[in-house]
Order: sequence, then structure tokens, then C-alpha cells
Amino acid sequence: MSSKIKIIAISGSTRKDSSNFKILQYISSQFRSEFELEIFEDLDKLPHFNPDLDIDNAPKEIVALRNKINDAQGVVICTPEYVFSLPESLKNALEWFVSTTIFSNKKVGLVTASASGDMAHEQLLLIMKTLGADFDSNTQLLIQGVRGKIDSEGKIIDSETAISLQNFVKKFENHFL
Repeated sequence: MSSKIKIIAISGSTRKDSSNFKILQYISSQFRSEFELEIFEDLDKLPHFNPDLDIDNAPKEIVALRNKINDAQGVVICTPEYVFSLPESLKNALEWFVSTTIFSNKKVGLVTASASGDMAHEQLLLIMKTLGADFDSNTQLLIQGVRGKIDSEGKIIDSETAISLQNFVKKFENHFL
């Protein structure tokens, strides 16, 4: 492809130096030639979802995030699993999109990276399907035992995980063809 694909990436973790944020940084640095990837870092600054404010009076932080996603060609979400579920901060952000069509047919890549992650991954897939996002089995990835696969500098130290991430990115790019 001759032009870069504009992607917004969201980490479901608000933890500084989270494994999920490191995965997004890894994707951003390794695949710069294919994607113009911007990591959204203000998940913890979003107000709690309030249906009364959803459309006509949406808070400025929500309007800004909606605009970023609307203007992007795709979205990558990388999230941990907290207590067998999605982190509240990510679920809260996604709830702000239910009454919109912003994710309708939007190409998304979904990564769940956690100790186990099965349940959060299942929930993420269900929510994104409900939002009308465009993804399939090729544009999703579950990384279990993530803390032992990434070092403190964000380097992927597990060769299978590195290969899985490279394959994920290639398949995500192919999703745009």
C-alpha cells in the first residue's frame, strides 16, 4: 500500500507502563511503514457514561474521542482482563458509542493480553459486534500469560508472541484491502 492507514489505538488499561500499552507501542514502532498509529492515552480522563448526556450534550472529552475514531480508518483495542471481565474504564468508553454509528463497519483489531483473558476477550468481541465493528477471526488475538512475554522495556521476549503479533498486524492490514 502506498499510503498509511490511520489507526487509533486504545489500551484498556490505565496503568502506567501496562503490558497492553507496551504491546500498542510495539505495534506502533515495528509497523510504522504500514500504519499511522496514534495511541489514545486519556482513557482515565473520560467521564462516566450518562445516557442523558450521550448525544446532544456529550462531554468534550467524548466528542474528541468520537472525532478521532470517526476520522480514523481503523481502531486497535488492546485490553487486559480484570476480575474475569473488561476493565471498567474501557467498558465505560465503549458505552459512549452505543447510540452512535461510529463503529458501524469500522475496521477493528482486537487484542486481549492478560494472565488468562478468555472472558474479557469474549466480552470485547460481543461488545464490538454489538457496535457493528468490522472484524473477524484474523483481526483478533488473545495473548495469555502476557507478563512473562514482555520485558520491562516493552520488548517482546517470547518468540511465539512476536510472531503472533506480526501475523495479527499483517492480517489487520489485509483487512483493508
